[in-house]
Amino acid sequence: MPSTIVILGTGGTIAGTAADAGDNVGYTAAQRSVADLLAAVPALAGQAIEAEQLAQLDSKDMDHATWQRLAQRVAAHLARPEVAGVLVTHGTDTLEETAWLLQRVLAPAKPVVLVAAMRPATALAADGPQNLLDAVAVVRTPGARGVVAVLAGRVHAAGDVRKVHPYRADAFGSGDGGALGVVEEGRLRRFRDWPAGAALGLDLIAADPATWPWVEIVTSHAGARPEAVRALVAAGVQGLVVAATGNGTLHQALVPALDGALAAGVPVWRCSRCARGVLVGPDTGPAAAMTPWQARVELLLVLLSAGRGGA
Repeated sequence: MPSTIVILGTGGTIAGTAADAGDNVGYTAAQRSVADLLAAVPALAGQAIEAEQLAQLDSKDMDHATWQRLAQRVAAHLARPEVAGVLVTHGTDTLEETAWLLQRVLAPAKPVVLVAAMRPATALAADGPQNLLDAVAVVRTPGARGVVAVLAGRVHAAGDVRKVHPYRADAFGSGDGGALGVVEEGRLRRFRDWPAGAALGLDLIAADPATWPWVEIVTSHAGARPEAVRALVAAGVQGLVVAATGNGTLHQALVPALDGALAAGVPVWRCSRCARGVLVGPDTGPAAAMTPWQARVELLLVLLSAGRGGA
């Protein structure tokens, strides 16, 4: 049986530090190496775990080039017969986007677990070490597969995970579906199936990330104006996701501009800006069950598959 776990570090709050141990918000992210994070969890000492520092950034600054390298390294390690699964230490701000990208591109038959923290490594009650320990338990669960995220004792599937609170330790949820499971004293109690689906493949994101299609999110809101949409189209945007109000409704001022975008060949996807639920009714479109951030990733992949890169 494969027994080695590979941990790829990308930075984030889990690797952050603050001058005061009582400060849980005034910290600098991405200061400690993944090897340091591993050393802070004595229960993992002696296990077959490899640590690799892939990036060191605050996840608010996640970029396409890092996504590309991450997907490639995850795939390379998963292909090793001795590897049981891969952990990715990640910031919380864009974790849900990275999770969805990895699931769609790789749809791995082994587990890929994104693990993060809401408090820096220097905090009096840092949550990173326990989250890391729980993530290892998930990887070692028989039958584990697909991309999931582990935080605050809960396991969230890549297609459901979303950040729902700005600073609480239990800042993540899974929408209407609920968590995939919970980790209790080193064991996973699973409620739902592991993420599944066909892999789009690494070749889809093999091109220079600077040439990937430009996809932006616009929001429908009170007093919305069409100029922003028109400016994006004029600037060369190649895809638009609209975070619509309620059940996919759009401010009347946006409709002509979005119709103009469609006429110019720019695909426009609609989803709800509401934190939970899906769009229901006729003509809801491909993003009906997605968050705006997932929809942006999905539309980016669709455009890549169609060969619609940028300059």
